[in-house]
Amino acid sequence: MNEKYGAWAFTIGLVLAVILGFIPSVTWITALLVILGLVVGFVNVTEKESTAFLIASTALVITASSLSELPALGGIVTAILRNVVALVSPAAIIVALKAVWSMGGKK
Repeated sequence: MNEKYGAWAFTIGLVLAVILGFIPSVTWITALLVILGLVVGFVNVTEKESTAFLIASTALVITASSLSELPALGGIVTAILRNVVALVSPAAIIVALKAVWSMGGKK
């Protein structure tokens, strides 16, 4: 059941990241995406999926951060990429911490 909430949080977050990229930057937008990212990290990614999620999110954050520096992409694309990073980064932090915690508990 919790995975359902996490999947919805991720889907809503991605849709919001794109839609809100067309709106001038507002602090609550980033806060909302961070909260949704935390929900995704806590409830959506299983231990089995954590490695793939961390690799994908790392690649996404690095690529989006790099692309957002290209002026040719324009302000809207840059805003969308920043929003996606705001969504994925907190989820990646939570999943990474869960993975480290899990590894520390194994004997």
